[in-house]
Amino acid sequence: MARVRFIGPEPVRVPELGDRTVEPDEVVKVPDERFDGYVCQPAAWEAVEEPKAATAKKTAAKTPQKTEG
Repeated sequence: MARVRFIGPEPVRVPELGDRTVEPDEVVKVPDERFDGYVCQPAAWEAVEEPKAATAKKTAAKTPQKTEG
C-alpha cells in the first residue's frame, strides 16, 4: 500500500478509507491503484511513499532503448 499525507486545512471524511476522518498533516495508507487519485489533488494530498508497482514502472521507463545503427 502507498502512503499519502493530507495537507488540507480541516479534517476530511474519506469514504474510500472506511469512511474515516483524516486530520490535517496525517499520513494514511491508500490502495496502490488509487494513489494517483490522491496525489492529483496537490492542494489536499502529497505523496509520502509511492506504490511499489509504480516505482518498478518508472525504473523500467528510465532505461534507455538500444538502437542498432
